[in-house]
Amino acid sequence: MAAQFGRRLRKGAATTAVAAAAVAALSASQAPGVNDHGRQTAADAIPSPEAGASDDSATGNSPYYTDLPPLKSPNPSPTTGTGPIAQGGTESGIPATVLDAYKKAEAALRETKPGCNLPWQLLAAIGRVESGQARGGRVDAEGTTLGRILGPQLDGNGFALIKDTDDGAYDGNSSYDQAVGPMQFIPSTWAWAGRDGNGDGKKDPNNVYDAALAAGHYLCRNNWDLSDRNDLDRAILSYNNSREYLSLVMRWLDYYRKGAHEVPDGTGTLPGNRSDGGAGAGTGRTSPSTPTGPSAPGTPGASKPPATSKPDPGPDPSKPGKPGGGTTNPKPPTTPPGTGDPSTPPTTPPTPTDTVHHLEDAGTGKLTAMAGDAFAQRISTRAETEAGKAVGKVRVRFTILGDTDTTFTGGENVATVATNSSGVAVAPVLKAGEKTGAVTVRATVVGRTVAGLDYKATVTERAADKLTRAGDAALTCVPGGEFANRVQVKATYGGAVADGVAATATVIKSAEDATASDKGPYFKGADGKPVRTLAGLKTDAKGLLTLPKLYADDTSGTFLLRVTTAGGATLTVELTVAAAETTAPSPSAEPAA
Repeated sequence: MAAQFGRRLRKGAATTAVAAAAVAALSASQAPGVNDHGRQTAADAIPSPEAGASDDSATGNSPYYTDLPPLKSPNPSPTTGTGPIAQGGTESGIPATVLDAYKKAEAALRETKPGCNLPWQLLAAIGRVESGQARGGRVDAEGTTLGRILGPQLDGNGFALIKDTDDGAYDGNSSYDQAVGPMQFIPSTWAWAGRDGNGDGKKDPNNVYDAALAAGHYLCRNNWDLSDRNDLDRAILSYNNSREYLSLVMRWLDYYRKGAHEVPDGTGTLPGNRSDGGAGAGTGRTSPSTPTGPSAPGTPGASKPPATSKPDPGPDPSKPGKPGGGTTNPKPPTTPPGTGDPSTPPTTPPTPTDTVHHLEDAGTGKLTAMAGDAFAQRISTRAETEAGKAVGKVRVRFTILGDTDTTFTGGENVATVATNSSGVAVAPVLKAGEKTGAVTVRATVVGRTVAGLDYKATVTERAADKLTRAGDAALTCVPGGEFANRVQVKATYGGAVADGVAATATVIKSAEDATASDKGPYFKGADGKPVRTLAGLKTDAKGLLTLPKLYADDTSGTFLLRVTTAGGATLTVELTVAAAETTAPSPSAEPAA
């Protein structure tokens, strides 16, 4: 397998050379792009001279789509779930499920390989060039393409020669390998680079979540930092070793960084030009929706496909009117019954997503949590048809809106969950941030425009339900002096440490009158003057609150210091101010007789 993996694309084919020249010409016709400050954009910069790549590639250097992004930049990306989408150019529209897969892959790599700095826009750029964003987002609710997306067989006829490495399991071809799926991995690369991006226990190159995560890991190998231009060039060239490819991907990367928006699945713009002179995304690269080859790996009923013969090479330009060197009056091509014309995307029955009419709450309880705590309740949403019937296998996106630091577990503010057989999607656990107040979480259907469902959550300030004094040293002082020991308090809530809890300490007049006293012990303010109320105090990570040093005026007696916290916990401590005890002199000895 290693010997066959990722061989360089052969440049001898006239169509490839012509296409490469066309890309260069089109690039030149657009002129070097500059921003408002006259600086060259990343997309138009000349690749770094040291940005070489190995002979390996993710795609086997298969053909790709050469359509260039428009000269006019798209509108800035709208905030997810904040209402109607402000449309940019049609080219900036990315199908909902495909866009979700790119963003999930970026989030996953941020956790596992933070030093890579992978932007989702790079995955979008490669996905656009490789498959036209999965043929405009023709995917089901789980993100699997409706029919396999296949590159030409790599038989050495103008392409690399890569004989079959997967027994046809992924590409249905047991003679030669073909690039597979929305990110166009060759089977030998997928064998080690494949990932399970949607948590279904399978690694399927035809699934956009799996493919996007695999592409992210592939681009982040070798400790590359994609915020560094040299490493970025190396990573892209390793995906497909072509300078024209690098320039094209960089143009789309720059375009998507300037703005992109979500469009319904299946409505994305399809590219029309390919680097080998072949047909666009609508034709020539997609197997029928019900492929005659094996099912995707892990699918029940998958079987070994029959050997695939080398396809008809097509018309011989040296012999007009004799396609493939055959007769002058060939019979019209026939199509196997039931498969349809493979050059035309077949009509498919409605997906579960297509049947969703609205979202309903599925018994979500009151959403309240203290700052820093996890919410005890989880948001549950049910997808329903117009008749109120539950719809399973639909992806529901939960988005936390507004200026808040509340997140889902893991630090994300967006989570996508598929509905179960009862049509219910349960969002991940919410983790309250430090900002108190109302928080809105919006549920929407991925890939379908229906009204979102808003959930209101409340973050309250941290609280304590019990205060105890830490230590038992005497709190005494002489008039006009200072207390030798400082007051330390421990706060708990439900028996657990209550950290970050706001507290107030006041020297009060009496047990019945909690107003601040005008005499007795005091704290010193910033100006050194007596202060008998301290607000804005907070317990530390261990739930401890150590008060500043206390001083005494000339008034003797017993005084009360009261500490209160959010949540109603209260502790009252006695302070004693008394003159120092004096020792009576011993009686004089009587004189001797």
